[in-house]
Amino acid sequence: MQKLDFIATDKAPAAVGPYSQAVRAGGFLYVSGQLGLVPATGQFAGADFEAQARQALANMGAILAEAGCAVTDIVSVDVFVTDLANFKLFNGIYDEFMAGHRPARAAVQVSGLPLGGVVEVKCVALARQ
Repeated sequence: MQKLDFIATDKAPAAVGPYSQAVRAGGFLYVSGQLGLVPATGQFAGADFEAQARQALANMGAILAEAGCAVTDIVSVDVFVTDLANFKLFNGIYDEFMAGHRPARAAVQVSGLPLGGVVEVKCVALARQ
């Protein structure tokens, strides 16, 4: 039976529930959904979509780094937004973060997110062991 490796870093916000920031299993890294919370304060990076989106991606990146992974190891991303009117804005921010990398992706509008966030991102990456 394969051992699960639970990833945690203080460079990303602590989980807001009973789950791990990420889990390495079966050659993949599963990164839990990240909100736009500043790790040091536990507060949102700002009330606006752009600030939260940039912080959520930065949090995801910090967890990837803690696991020894890079953005180029990401194979899929799921994006949850409370208003799809921000889709174009998110695409620009996401494009900067990905720096030309193009993993599979889904983006959906949801009626609400934890703590009143406006965007949440999660990913699956190839795990480096």
